[in-house]
Amino acid sequence: MKYKRVLLKLSGESLMGSQNYGIDPTMLEQYSADIRQAVDAGVEVAIVIGGGNIFRGLSGAAKGMDRVQGDYMGMLATLINSMALQAELEKQGLRTELLSGLAIEPICKEMSRRRAIEAMRDGRVVIIGGGSGNPFFTTDTASALRAVEIQADAILKGTRVDGVYTADPEKDPSATKYTSLSFQEALNKKTQNHGPHSLRTLRGKPPPHLCFRHEPQRQPAPRRLWRPNRNRSNIKSPLFNL
Repeated sequence: MKYKRVLLKLSGESLMGSQNYGIDPTMLEQYSADIRQAVDAGVEVAIVIGGGNIFRGLSGAAKGMDRVQGDYMGMLATLINSMALQAELEKQGLRTELLSGLAIEPICKEMSRRRAIEAMRDGRVVIIGGGSGNPFFTTDTASALRAVEIQADAILKGTRVDGVYTADPEKDPSATKYTSLSFQEALNKKTQNHGPHSLRTLRGKPPPHLCFRHEPQRQPAPRRLWRPNRNRSNIKSPLFNL
């Protein structure tokens, strides 16, 4: 097996599916089905999910809202998404553990490395909401932080685009896609998929980082960002078709 433990970063916007906002049940079902295939293959899975389908602190700040207040609202949005994903995963027969960068009893326990690793070793899917628990940091940074904490073998990032681009392809039609990037190149080029905080969190020995687009009825291959040499995988899930 190629990766024993992975951190899956899901875009909040991807949960909208064909909708303009909110959560599309079809996306929840497909994500959960793919995650179940990975778990059935013996992979330990932790998930960080964004909240952009519900609220973005930056957009709120641009309209006059206090940035810190907006970011905390965004963290709560990630917890709404995390709870929705938890419900669907359990509906499909998986055991889960919901943790958060913000302590919100009785919904979830506060994130700790020990809790997360023990839950994964016990066969539970760990969902980590609440971002990093601090304002001014994106969920990309939170996913990098959690990946380092739990010693993930790889970070898999599901977004609305199919790889890493020179600019946001949804806004810039001239944006071109990278076939691969070294860690230092990604940091120097300031790629759109990851902010400098998330990349610097991974400085040292970064795990392989793969980006992919995931939509209903699609099974695209992930796009590699950086990776060491590893053996081939026998994981069959489209999310983990590496």
